[in-house]
Amino acid sequence: MVSGLRNLPAFLVDNPGLNSGLMIPQYTAASIVSQNKQLATPASVDSIVSSNGQEDHVSMGANAATKALRIMDNLERILAIELMNASQAIEFRRPLKSSDFIEMFLKSYREEVSLIKNDRIFHYDIEKSVAFLNSFMIEELEY
Repeated sequence: MVSGLRNLPAFLVDNPGLNSGLMIPQYTAASIVSQNKQLATPASVDSIVSSNGQEDHVSMGANAATKALRIMDNLERILAIELMNASQAIEFRRPLKSSDFIEMFLKSYREEVSLIKNDRIFHYDIEKSVAFLNSFMIEELEY
């Protein structure tokens, strides 16, 4: 969505070039995806002989669990960045509307993360987006 295609502005921001928009968050997401690919390597490939050669297998279950947790934490950030991109792109489609649910969801999201008009430190937006995704409860909202 940040490529400037599909009748959307480059980097999903007004005045691309003057503003970098969502280019840097895209780099961040790509880096996190790459890290997840590295973390997805099975922990069992690192089992080593121990106990003076008496044990030929050491469980790597705890290592696998911590890698899985790291992947899930990374996934939260990837989804947060995707939400930032999608919500920004939808604003460039206005006055068109989406479904009632999507419109309600975006309205709730915009209460936490404002529309991007100019460059700013996006770390805070990513963290707010993660918190929003973790706290969003469909049952509590009427749409």
